[in-house]
Amino acid sequence: MTNAGQQQPRASFDTWGPWALLAAGAVAAALSAPLTGMSRAGMILCAVLVPAAVVLQLVWGRLRRGRPGPSRTGVCLYALRWAIAFVLTWANPFFAFYAVTGYYTAARELPRRLVMPGLFLTAVTMAGSEIGGWPPHGVILWVGFFLVLAVNVSMVSVFTRYAQQEQERSRVQADTIAELERTNTALQQALDENAALHAQLLLQAREAGVADERRRLAAEIHDTIAQGLTGIIAQLQVVAGAPDLDTARTHLERASTLARHSLGEARRSVHNLAPVALAADGLPEALKKTVTEWGERTGVRAEFTVTGTTEQLHDEVSATLLRIAQEALSNAARHARATRVGVTLSFMGDEVSLDVRDDGAGFDPAAVPERTAVGGFGLDGMRARAERIAGLLTVESEPGHGTAVSARVPLVRDDR
Repeated sequence: MTNAGQQQPRASFDTWGPWALLAAGAVAAALSAPLTGMSRAGMILCAVLVPAAVVLQLVWGRLRRGRPGPSRTGVCLYALRWAIAFVLTWANPFFAFYAVTGYYTAARELPRRLVMPGLFLTAVTMAGSEIGGWPPHGVILWVGFFLVLAVNVSMVSVFTRYAQQEQERSRVQADTIAELERTNTALQQALDENAALHAQLLLQAREAGVADERRRLAAEIHDTIAQGLTGIIAQLQVVAGAPDLDTARTHLERASTLARHSLGEARRSVHNLAPVALAADGLPEALKKTVTEWGERTGVRAEFTVTGTTEQLHDEVSATLLRIAQEALSNAARHARATRVGVTLSFMGDEVSLDVRDDGAGFDPAAVPERTAVGGFGLDGMRARAERIAGLLTVESEPGHGTAVSARVPLVRDDR
């Protein structure tokens, strides 16, 4: 937009500038003719060349629309206009108004190697006008002519060099802007592709999560509820054939205990279908409540900390981290015999990290057997959850020195 704004005034001046300067020179020459002692032959010459300059300008304007930029035709037209301007300035110095046109058109109409010669010719015309007109009379005027010409040529050289530097600077700036635009376009495309990949990743994670929950529930039903019901049936069958009331009462109590246990397992399985803690709260609040309730239930000192700038995470990311925290706390309660547990949620630019540390008994991670795909959560289950959303789970522990579970996953914001 800036280049277009700079080109528009220049194009207007290229179109109307020579006409205005020719008109100014003609008017000034007509008014000053008696004062400059303009001869009758000079007037006739001006009367012929001014219309010739008009025709030349008309032809020039038409040719430039079809063939802009330096060309052989442009060289010929420039030379012809210089000749007309030189003769007009010889007839009357005020036609220098028209001759000055050569200064600002040389760089655009002439090839690079002919720009300085063209400017020199214009400087000759201008120097003759500035000393009072052609030809110089006497040695003093000739000396003055060469001095004025030297000044004109020096100024033209300086301004031409400055203009070329500005033109080169503008070209480099335009190339830089074009490169930046290409880079920005490529970056935007990469961001769009990244957003699409994130969306695809979350969709795949959601589908994988659904399949995993189905397998987990199937395993839990088989390992807990189904086995509990089988045990209840077995106890009731014993009651049916019990030889005395005490034996029957004993097996009924066992059946009742199994029923209560199976009911608790059923409720736990239903609870694990979706993180209820995330229904009304964000991940930090849900983790804080989970850690607090776990500490009250187990009697272990539990602390929760948030670092970084809190952001609203995508549901899949929040659910994954909450499940990992719940499983890590459950493992600490069952196996660690810890006296203190710390849970830290860290927002780190494009990542979010969950760390669960305890000062319990610890273990050798290399000695932990791998679980099957349907065999509950455990370390492999937590690791699988993190990997489903392009995350990573690491476990650091050794016997007698506690355990640290760390999950790092991409920070995907909730755009709703």
